[in-house]
Amino acid sequence: MCTCLTHFVVILVASTGGLHLLLPQGLFLPAAWGCLVSGACSLRAAELREAPTLNFQLSKCVKTKRSNMSSVSYHISNLLDKMTSTDKDFRFMATNDLMLELQKDSIKLDEDSERKVVSMLLKLLEDKNGEVQNLAVKCLAPLVSKVKEPQVETMVDTLCLNMTSDKEQLRDISSMGLKTVIAELPLSSSGLPLTASVCKKITSQLIGAMGKQDDVSVQLEALDILSDMLGRLSGALVSFHGSLLSSLLPQLTSSRMAVRKRSILALGHLVPCCSPALFSQLTQHLLTELSKAPPTSMTRTYIQCLATISRQGGHRVGEHLEKLIPMVVKFTGVEDDELREYCFQAFEAFIRRCPKEMSPHVATVTQLCLKFMTFDPNYNYDDNEEEEDSMDIEDGLDEETDDEYSDDDDLSWKVRRSSIKCLEALISTRRDLLLSFYSSVCPALLSRFREREENVRADVFAAFSALLRQTRAGSGSCLMPSACLQVPAIVKALHKQLKEKSIKSRQGCFCLLTELAHTVPGALQEHIPALIPGVIFSLTDRSTTSTMRIDALSFFHVLLLSHPPQVFQPHMQVLLPPVVSCIEDTFYKITSEALLVTQQLIRVMRPQGQTAGGFDPKPFVQQVFSVTMKRLKATDIDQEVKERAISCMGHMVCYLGDHLKTELSDILSIFLERLKNEITRLTAVRTITLVSASPLKIDLSTILPEALSVLGSFLRKNQRALKLGTLACLTALVTHHAASIKPAALEPVLAELPALVDESDMHVSQVSITLLTCMCKACSSSLAKICSSVLPGVFRLVHSPLLQGGALAAILDFLQALVQSKTSNLGFSQLMKSLTEPFHSPQSCVDGGALHRQSYHSVARCVAALCSAAPKETAATVAGLIQQIKNTGSPESARVLALLSLGEVGRSGSLGGSKEVQGVILEAFSSTSEEVKTASSCALGSMAVGSLNDYLPFMLKEISAQPRRQYLLLHSLKEVISACPGSSLSPHVESIWALLFQNCECPEEGTRNLVAECLGKLTLVNPAQLLPRLKQQLKAGSPLARSTMVTAVKFTIVDHPAPIDSLLKDSIGDFLKTLQDNDINVRRVALVMFNSAAHNKPSLIRGLLGTVLPHLYRETQIRKDLIREVEMGPFKHTVDDGLDVRKAAFECMYTLLDSCLDGLDVLQFLDHVEEGLKDHYDIRMLTFLMLARLASLCPAAVLQRLDRLVEPLRATCTTKVKAGSVKQEFEKQEELRRSAMRAVAALLAVPEVERSPSMADFANQIRSNADMASIYQSVTLSLQDKDRL
Repeated sequence: MCTCLTHFVVILVASTGGLHLLLPQGLFLPAAWGCLVSGACSLRAAELREAPTLNFQLSKCVKTKRSNMSSVSYHISNLLDKMTSTDKDFRFMATNDLMLELQKDSIKLDEDSERKVVSMLLKLLEDKNGEVQNLAVKCLAPLVSKVKEPQVETMVDTLCLNMTSDKEQLRDISSMGLKTVIAELPLSSSGLPLTASVCKKITSQLIGAMGKQDDVSVQLEALDILSDMLGRLSGALVSFHGSLLSSLLPQLTSSRMAVRKRSILALGHLVPCCSPALFSQLTQHLLTELSKAPPTSMTRTYIQCLATISRQGGHRVGEHLEKLIPMVVKFTGVEDDELREYCFQAFEAFIRRCPKEMSPHVATVTQLCLKFMTFDPNYNYDDNEEEEDSMDIEDGLDEETDDEYSDDDDLSWKVRRSSIKCLEALISTRRDLLLSFYSSVCPALLSRFREREENVRADVFAAFSALLRQTRAGSGSCLMPSACLQVPAIVKALHKQLKEKSIKSRQGCFCLLTELAHTVPGALQEHIPALIPGVIFSLTDRSTTSTMRIDALSFFHVLLLSHPPQVFQPHMQVLLPPVVSCIEDTFYKITSEALLVTQQLIRVMRPQGQTAGGFDPKPFVQQVFSVTMKRLKATDIDQEVKERAISCMGHMVCYLGDHLKTELSDILSIFLERLKNEITRLTAVRTITLVSASPLKIDLSTILPEALSVLGSFLRKNQRALKLGTLACLTALVTHHAASIKPAALEPVLAELPALVDESDMHVSQVSITLLTCMCKACSSSLAKICSSVLPGVFRLVHSPLLQGGALAAILDFLQALVQSKTSNLGFSQLMKSLTEPFHSPQSCVDGGALHRQSYHSVARCVAALCSAAPKETAATVAGLIQQIKNTGSPESARVLALLSLGEVGRSGSLGGSKEVQGVILEAFSSTSEEVKTASSCALGSMAVGSLNDYLPFMLKEISAQPRRQYLLLHSLKEVISACPGSSLSPHVESIWALLFQNCECPEEGTRNLVAECLGKLTLVNPAQLLPRLKQQLKAGSPLARSTMVTAVKFTIVDHPAPIDSLLKDSIGDFLKTLQDNDINVRRVALVMFNSAAHNKPSLIRGLLGTVLPHLYRETQIRKDLIREVEMGPFKHTVDDGLDVRKAAFECMYTLLDSCLDGLDVLQFLDHVEEGLKDHYDIRMLTFLMLARLASLCPAAVLQRLDRLVEPLRATCTTKVKAGSVKQEFEKQEELRRSAMRAVAALLAVPEVERSPSMADFANQIRSNADMASIYQSVTLSLQDKDRL
């Protein structure tokens, strides 16, 4: 239906109730006019009275349904008509409606509409009404992406022209418009042509505008816009970089400070993407100008510019530092505070961006910082020194009058602050110099704790905190004594400042002391009396802010955690009241932190293991209980407070429950309520766990039945943390309160346990089985239920290939508990049958799948555990196992299991030196089955562990007499050496050593490796005697013997402290000299040994990196003399004999990134990574991993080498396999591309990385190529998933 009209009148009537639309009777208003009406309805009533009617002329028929494009065009056309109205409100409303339309993603403009809209908006920029102008500028942002390139260029041309207008308001609004357009220009590959075209137009206009020396405001606007454009789109302006530099450099000499500052800002945005030649030109220009000894104001500008381009250009300044540093050092001698400030800011930028190149100048800069950090010519500090020499613990409320001093013309504080920030940069970047900093910088910083200027003092605290933080991060034991020695001086300097009025100073003190407590735990023990008044002052002072109270409580919490409870007990009388007062604070953050502190104070009142007659907590119990109970009962409080109130009360019941006898019932009822609440249930579970294990044996019988039911329901939840917490809670309840638990109460729990015993989550399975074991021991009435529901899942887990470690140990305990319970249907024979039955079928499978090798070992250990729990059954079991082994008709799986089980039973020593067993084992060595032979080797080793004197001589004799069985017997010997204690092995060391040395030159590499492992593990028995023998053999032996000795050393390096460590540290350098050996295999095993040391005990090799790294890096190079061609029929195959050595070298490099990063020259390291990016497939995979790691650890260094790293990555990502290649080649290339793309993703995560033209180009190439974009998206999604996990 349509209504055709030529003319109608819409009347808007203003009334007290709002605006009403009056239409002629029967008239239908088309939907397309709705927004016009809504726009009109936003008019103010007073204005409507001035114009009560609005006339709309329609030239054609309006349909209720029209196409989207024509509807939009019609609507926009009407809005544009409204924008020409003489009424400013009409113009404002129409522009606002246009902005809302343009912001819709669905809107599409035809060419005519585009032209009209752009023309109208540009016209509105000159509107007399400021609000209309601002709205017109806002419309430009969505318009950029809605119109075609010619219209965007029209906008830009007009805006640039307006910028040079004589009208200040038009210049300002046009400047805003240009910034808006620049911010909306697309960065995607599809939009780059538009961006480049627009940037060129703007740039040429801005260069002209900057040359207008007569109008400073134009210059400032042009520089501002240029900074914005360079900061976002510098890559699109590469062709203009030269002309921009030429235009910006003269601005540095402008007489206006604002022009100079904005020019520096623009240059800072230019340098990250400009070419090395342009960067050198800029730096050389600054050097030349500085060498002319310009006026001080100009010198300030040039130094400030140096600092800016160093911060933005980073490593590029490094090659010019030799000329720059002496010049900047010279200007620190000029008597101008601001110039000195800029000099130190430049030093700070050099140190942070070019740490390696700054190394020769560190001493000079440090001395300058130490000199000027005390530069305060207008103030004398000597008057207060005597006052600070005495530490008055009780009286510290006298306020120092330093802060009353003020001098508006004194700028020396800027010099002090910048020099201290420079020192902080040195401390943060040069961890290798920390020891010297403790002797030189540390005392100087301590002396500046009395700094009169509050902001400077805060920076002093920050610098000292950085020193402590670096000490902790370095984890160097050599630094800890240095840190400990400073503790008295630190407390002496801070204790009075903790009671100053200055909140910023007190916060700095608490931050520093917190860092100290973390770095040197327990170091403040003797100084607690001096610190407590300061803490109390910050908690009780009425002028103290909420943040200050939180900081004080946070420090107090760290103090309580890092020091023994007995230290705080004498001060409980003064400590508790302010903390309790904070619990009642109205701000939830203070309450939450106070509850956390109270939780630790409860531990202080009665530490675990405290004997009777110690500290009496009774006077304080009611005080803590009343405020905590108030918070515990409240339901209208913050979630964090709820949780901490529950936890705090839990600690109170656990440690002080005997003082709460009458209140316990109410507390436990509340715990039960919180357990049922989804928000607080996890905290409640943990609290009940704590309470149930309390040494006070709290009576929980009133809540147990209901609590067990609720806890059972939690085992069905998907929340893993809740499951684990619930299982731990149930274990504690069953262990400590079994007498109060009725069998029926455990039914809900037992119903849920079978589903949790599954290989999909081994840790949950382990905790579940631990709970089952406790139930077996404490609740025998539940055994029947366990038998029927849970056992099948346990047996499935035993046969799983994933079972090992803690989960296996839990199952062994569970099975032993079942046997010891002596339940008729859970006896020894039934359990044995269930365990071994799958191995006796010919197919040897479980649940339709083949049995894994690991399941054989798991079941064998279960058999041994059952035998140890039922000693009377052992003899019959052993006899059955022997019979099974002898029976050649048995399935191979049954014989293998029998051998392994026999070994595990023998490990306990219950077999003795049975000749029959020895004969069975030797016979099994002759089997045709490799699996049986391997199992017999394991069995012999295990039995020898249990009966060393019976089996070891027999084993050694067989190794000498049976060369064909030597490899299997050496496996047995390795098991003996690994599992037997050193005291048992000592009598046999010489005979074993002699035998192993006879075989250290065996031509079989596998046998040699076994000999080396045995030698290494045997050396751990008596390192002082045996390690020198290994070292001696390095000089006397053949290449094969040397490789065996070096490999043996690898097995002496274990991942836990051992007596050999000190001896090894002294001699490992001799073994690492084999990196220079003439034999390539010796060098390879030396690298493997070095890798093991770097991974397990980096302290062994950290001091040797300087001598070892050159040899390591040499092995990363491709050697053509090791590459040969092998003819294979009609084909020639290239063989690289140096590949294994190179792989070993790169593996060492990867390990060093994690363990010894401080000892590496990262730029030199990157040189070899760069070469590895072009090497063999395996090595490229390693170097991609290293590059991703380096991007995270050392982004500044990676940025320095970025241009050289991009090309190998691009080559890998764009290479395609030939069409006729085999499937494996396609898979390898695909994996290479994915690995390279992971490295690219890591690089793109580095801030400012796309300022590199080559990286920006590569990123655009990835976005524009569908194949590469797909791989990149897949890689980033998988990395995000990994981060979430």
